[in-house]
Amino acid sequence: MNENPFKENTTSHHDWEVLKDLNWHCTKCELQSGQAKTWQIWRQEKGIQLDKDESKWYKTKLCPTCGYNTVHRKLKSLKILDETKSRAGISLYLARKIKMLFDNEEAFLLRKISSNQLEIDHKFPQTRWASDEKANSSTMSANEIKERFILLNRSNNLLKSRFCEKCVKTGERGSFPGIYFWHQGNKKWQGKDKHDENGCVGCFWYDPYKWREELNKIVNK
Repeated sequence: MNENPFKENTTSHHDWEVLKDLNWHCTKCELQSGQAKTWQIWRQEKGIQLDKDESKWYKTKLCPTCGYNTVHRKLKSLKILDETKSRAGISLYLARKIKMLFDNEEAFLLRKISSNQLEIDHKFPQTRWASDEKANSSTMSANEIKERFILLNRSNNLLKSRFCEKCVKTGERGSFPGIYFWHQGNKKWQGKDKHDENGCVGCFWYDPYKWREELNKIVNK
């Protein structure tokens, strides 16, 4: 499939048009999306083939246009992998099940909002995954769902993504704005390696519900 798979006048439509020459392009001056999560969605949910630089889905190099060392992205092929789309996505049935389980509650501010404003997000950020996720079974139990997912609106999902990306780069974990508390560990990432989910435990962005529970234990002593 060589046609642009995205709706016209969107950021992704623009970026596809830039990338379809199959060359490396700068995320600072050529591409409109600088969020790693966007590219993960392209790859994980849309079946779009991004190229790698060694083991990374991007290349950092000097951009001759803007003059900065920036992250560059590249398409490997214009072919859409339908098998990747079906494997990485969450079925409509499971999506409804997840939202019903959380009663359409957004985890950042504990607000109940419209289902179509909620995004199902993995507690363990995709930027730390060692490999693509296997299929999510539609028969997952309530406990399995709560162990794996939370609900966030778009802006808070992007906020989480930025905190997690910074954590990977700097080794400093994110926090709830203005509250520097981690119920396990501290500000420093302490996983065995960058793919160790245990390093996320204790962070607000990993599990907002558990984080509040542990903070309230201290407040209410």
